[in-house]
Parts: sequence; structure tokens; C-alpha cells
Amino acid sequence: MELDKMDENDWKYHGEGNKSLVVSHLQHCRVLRLLKFPSEDSAHTRQTAEQAFRHILNIVDYSKYVMKPLLGEKYVHSGEVVKLPLDFVRQLSLKVQQERPELRCDKVMDTFSGCGLCLPNLTQLPLHHLRDHRPPICVEIKPKCGFLPFSRHITKECKRKVCRFCMHQHYKLANGKWKRLSRYCPLDLFSGSKQRMYVALKNLLEEPQNNLKIFKGGELIFSCKDDAKQQPELNDLIQHLRPYFSHSNGLYNGHQPGKAILNEFIQVICSALLSGGDSNRSGEPRKVHLSESRPHCEASPFPRDLLRNGNHGLPKDSVLAKILQVQMLDNLDIEGIYPLYKRVEQYLEEFPKERNRLQIDGPYNESFMDKVKNCPTEDDGSVEYAVGKVHQYRVAMTAKDCSVMITFAPCEEDEEQQLKLEKPRFTYSISILDLDPKPYEGIPHQYKLDTKIVNYYLRSTQAPPPSSLYKERQECTLLFHAV
Repeated sequence: MELDKMDENDWKYHGEGNKSLVVSHLQHCRVLRLLKFPSEDSAHTRQTAEQAFRHILNIVDYSKYVMKPLLGEKYVHSGEVVKLPLDFVRQLSLKVQQERPELRCDKVMDTFSGCGLCLPNLTQLPLHHLRDHRPPICVEIKPKCGFLPFSRHITKECKRKVCRFCMHQHYKLANGKWKRLSRYCPLDLFSGSKQRMYVALKNLLEEPQNNLKIFKGGELIFSCKDDAKQQPELNDLIQHLRPYFSHSNGLYNGHQPGKAILNEFIQVICSALLSGGDSNRSGEPRKVHLSESRPHCEASPFPRDLLRNGNHGLPKDSVLAKILQVQMLDNLDIEGIYPLYKRVEQYLEEFPKERNRLQIDGPYNESFMDKVKNCPTEDDGSVEYAVGKVHQYRVAMTAKDCSVMITFAPCEEDEEQQLKLEKPRFTYSISILDLDPKPYEGIPHQYKLDTKIVNYYLRSTQAPPPSSLYKERQECTLLFHAV
């Protein structure tokens, strides 16, 4: 990619999140990620080129030196910072504006710094895999937090029984963020039980919200609708998937009904999420179990009578096991972290120059990683302990908000990295993305939000007290007098 010969017509809108917008190249397997900021503040919040460069470099360093060692080399692509011609960025901003969802247009693309992040296009597979005429399918899942908190600092018992995602759904519904409750529960996806994972993925398909997107040949074919009022059209998705799953199996003669196609599609996703486990001598993958916390969320729609206390768990090297282990660096919960954050703040008020030594704002390097890995297990009252736990919490929050990309395409028998299915055969790749550092300054907001979510959930799900009217009627005595 020659940076001095950039042409906006070689790029197309790919998608965007809260803080950045992504465009993909029409020929090369590359995407550019560009920063955004609120449109009403555009006149006075312009970052200098140096600030923007530092911001993106922080994202790359955090991915490279913190998340990659924790999540695994094969899952994380850090990318590189690039300096783009300003004219190209401005023309690109105008070109993609009409394709952006209305709900995202409260922010504008950074057209002043010329800085971007160049990454591989994970919705595609390298060309040598594409002997088949069918383009690759890519499933992007934002799994969210896969365990119930077990910290002694928790003050509301419901947090030990109902997961954060399921509680947050009620709060989002009340605030108009979504029109319908999602029945997806992250604990089912992280359970390692194929039954529970199937139910979780089926519920994601029925109500994807921001947690599921599906691409075909790099084009988005399935996600939540812009206005959030309409449900996505599963029949359209089935038509897209039919060429991949309509193999002749004797029963359906090559024309499987939609339900059977979705069933096979979900099984492919499950197989990919459970793949990558190393094996012990018996040939069975070693499993990761969560002994510290309750493995089932009481708000999950999965039938309670089907729960087993068997040997479910995630293969040790699977993508979900890696993500879950990093999420569980948050072993104090926000209720335990907030007092430590205040301890750090009080220390910085007295010694402001210590901010750099404690790496509150980075740099994200081996030294920062040492603070994450070597934090004392017991609170000795020091600022070093408080900073270590705050850094661990921020890393865990990144893992709770990351996305998993599963990209697969039909393949021949002799190709590597295959999903172990009878038919059809797919070659696949799995990656983890959205691995930005979570801001230190965001901890007070997280503490307040946690309180709001829990209190709202308790109010909205609490059964109304039994009426006292009937009881009073039972106890009253009627006296009849002769007239």
C-alpha cells in the first residue's frame, strides 16, 4: 500500500464503533481504522497530529505488549500506525458519510491529523484458501463477560446470581437503547457445553443487538437494524448460507430447510469457538473450569432441568478460554476497585509527578505488563498494590468488551486448519479484536453505572408485595342486627 498514492475510491465503508470508523480496501486484504470525536465539539477538540499519533500508537502498543501475551500470539493482530495524506482522508470522509448509520452520525471522522491504524481485513481469508467460488463467511461476536463476580466486596447478592449482561438488558430497555430484551446469556456461551452454547448462539441470531454481525465476502449481510425496531431477517441470512450447507445428505436431497441450515451454521461456530485445545495423553483436550463462581446465570433462558454437573469446560487453548482467563483478572469487582482508585487519586494529589512512574496513562510496554502480572495478592495498603489492581481491572475490562472474528470458507480434504465436521469441510481462522486500553478516568463512571444497573434490575424484577386487602377482609367480622 503506497501511502503517497492513496485514492478514496479504492476504499469502502466497513463499519464503526463508538470511537473509530473502519474502511476496507477493494482489492487488498487490508482495513484502515480512523478515530472519531463528537461533531458538536469538532471546532475545539481537534487533536494535534502528534496527539493523534500517540493515541493510535498507545492502541498498538497495548495490543502488542499487553493483550497479545495474555490472549495468545495466534489470536491478536496489532497492526501499525500510518500517516495518511490529509486530502485523501477528507475525500474519504465525504465518500463514506452517506453509508454511515444515522445513529452513529453524532460523531465525525478525524480529518485533521492524518493518522490511522492499518490492520488485516479479518472478514477475508488469504487467497490461497479460496479455490472454491463461494466467498468466506465471517461471524463477529462480542461475547461480553463470561463469569459471575465472586468478590467479597460485592454488596448486592443478585450480582452473584445474575450476570451483568442480563441485568444490563433491563436498564437498556428502560432507557430506549433497545426495543426488545436479548435472551443471549454470555455464561451459556462460555460454558463449554455444546447445548448451552447452541442456545446462546441461537438467541444471538434472533436478537443480535451490537453483539453479532455476519459478513459474506467482506460485505455485511446480517446485524441489528439501524433503528433497532425491526428484527433482522433470518430468512435472508438462510438464503445467503444455503450454498454452504445444502450438501446432499439423502434426507433433504440437497435442499435443506432453513432450520437445518441454521442448525449446521451454529454447529460450525461452536466447533470454531471450541477448537485450538491442546491434548493430554488420552487425546482429550484439557479443560478450564470456573470453580470460583457459580457457572449458571439465573436469568438465562436455558432450561434449568437440562443443566448437568458433568465435565463441561472450555478447551484450555480455545479462544473463549483465553478471553475468560483475562476477564477474570477482575477478581475484586468494580465495588472493590473503586476504593483503590480513590487511594491512587489521593496519592496523585500529593505527588502529581508520580503519575508517569505509575504508568497511569501508559506507555503500554513490558514495564506496564509487569505491574499487571506481579501485583501483590494481598492489600498491603500501598499505592503500588492499588495501581496494580486498577491496571488488572482495566485489562479485564478490555477482555469483557472485545470481539471474536470467526472466518471460514469451504475447503478440500488436504487443507490445514480444518473444522472437525463430517460434512461440509471448512478452513477457518479465529482472531480477537477491539483490544483498546480502557481509560483510567472511566472507573468512577463504571462504579456509578454498576449501581444504576443493579438497582434498576432489582426494582424491575422484584415481585410486587402481596395485597393486604384480602388479608384484611379475612380478619374482619361482620355483625348483623335485627331490623
